[in-house]
Amino acid sequence: MFDSLSDRLTGVFDKLRGRGALSELEVRAAMREVRVALLEADVALPVVKGFVDRTTERAIGAEVLKSVTPGQQVVKIVHDMLVETLGGESADLAVDVTPPAVIMMVGLQGSGKTTTTAKLAKHLAEKRRKKVLMASLDVNRPAAQDQLRILGEQTGIATLPVIAGQQPTDIAARALQAARLQAYDVLLLDTAGRLHVDEALMAEMEAVARASTPVETLLVVDALTGQDAVNVATSFGGRVALSGVILTRMDGDARGGAALSMREVTGKPIKFIGTGEKLDALEPFHPERAASRILGMGDVVSLVERAAQTIEAGEAEAMAAKLAKGSFDMNDLLGQFRQMKRMGGLGALASMLPGIGKAQAQMKAAGVDDRTLARLEAIILSMTAKERAKPDLLNARRRIRIANGAGVTVQEVNRLMKMHAEMASTMKRLKKMGGLKALAGMFGGGGEAGLPQGALPPGLGAGPGGLPGLPGGFRFKR
Repeated sequence: MFDSLSDRLTGVFDKLRGRGALSELEVRAAMREVRVALLEADVALPVVKGFVDRTTERAIGAEVLKSVTPGQQVVKIVHDMLVETLGGESADLAVDVTPPAVIMMVGLQGSGKTTTTAKLAKHLAEKRRKKVLMASLDVNRPAAQDQLRILGEQTGIATLPVIAGQQPTDIAARALQAARLQAYDVLLLDTAGRLHVDEALMAEMEAVARASTPVETLLVVDALTGQDAVNVATSFGGRVALSGVILTRMDGDARGGAALSMREVTGKPIKFIGTGEKLDALEPFHPERAASRILGMGDVVSLVERAAQTIEAGEAEAMAAKLAKGSFDMNDLLGQFRQMKRMGGLGALASMLPGIGKAQAQMKAAGVDDRTLARLEAIILSMTAKERAKPDLLNARRRIRIANGAGVTVQEVNRLMKMHAEMASTMKRLKKMGGLKALAGMFGGGGEAGLPQGALPPGLGAGPGGLPGLPGGFRFKR
């Protein structure tokens, strides 16, 4: 997300960072480039104008132009203004009320509303430890109620049984009664959508809101529609009391115009973003982290959180014990590759590391993508158990056999061996530096931050452009 905008802005500010002094004309020229970048990212014109004017006013102040590092000061000001434009503080869901807390999901047809309802229910159940009930009020779209029921089965979330012929307001009343009687903490109402905003849709939403009195009314909009998403939010906000927005398909939105315009145009905070098709691909929206990613500073906090969520406790403990001894064999390397896949693959990792554009460009130039991990796994799985435990056994003959078994070249096997040797060497040096305590300190305190010690791949951020454990020149033939 934000890829194209990040590339443009990173290029603008790289020029400023390299200057020892800045004049007012140079700052204004940079702000003109920022204006063009924002417009190309499909940010609303009034938002662009206000953002550039406020930023320029602060950037040409004496504290910047007379600073020892004026370029860095300008970048900080732009970062702070981006955070403000995106909403400032993260907006949480108001679900800690007298149960059941009713959340009404609204939006146009095709925005991903039903799937997002299931994702949000899963998030509330797993992250907030809430007992959740879902109910489909969409009696217009064929099989809409069955879709929610199936998603409920996949996520383990209860859904209200369907009674044919009931109208949305009746379903809402029945769902509310069921949630009270069965002591549910949260009730999610998936309302009907339309291909466009119309009076019948709005009237139905208002009737459901009166019948259920929701504590949250969340509008689900497709980020890929750009300014149309903002227009839809404005239309809905004029008829129902929206409390927030969920932007879907943010993983495919390289421009980011909807996210940057939404808060300022509508006054409604972005509460969640959809980052993929899987049912766990829903993340709380953090303006400060988003601003950092836009400016190529990465999002290491989210990276660490993702690692903490995906690491398996037993695996982390076993890895921690091995790291304490300074040992690292092929089984450990295989475990790290699988951990990277659980965290979303190399592309997801690179997008969260500082220097986003540079990291991804280096991956592309080196022929490294998510298929790389599958090929690396194939090489290790072609080894015997003894060879994985003792990589020193891999002489030339064994490497030829492994290459044939994995369907790769011997050179690729050799590169993997080199990668392992470098990572094993890192583990030995780490042991001399203090072992696990030192590793935890590298990632903000390890266990204190909720991340199991040994959870992150060794070498994370140490390779070229911060690529996880991938040495320079690592390349696969296609």
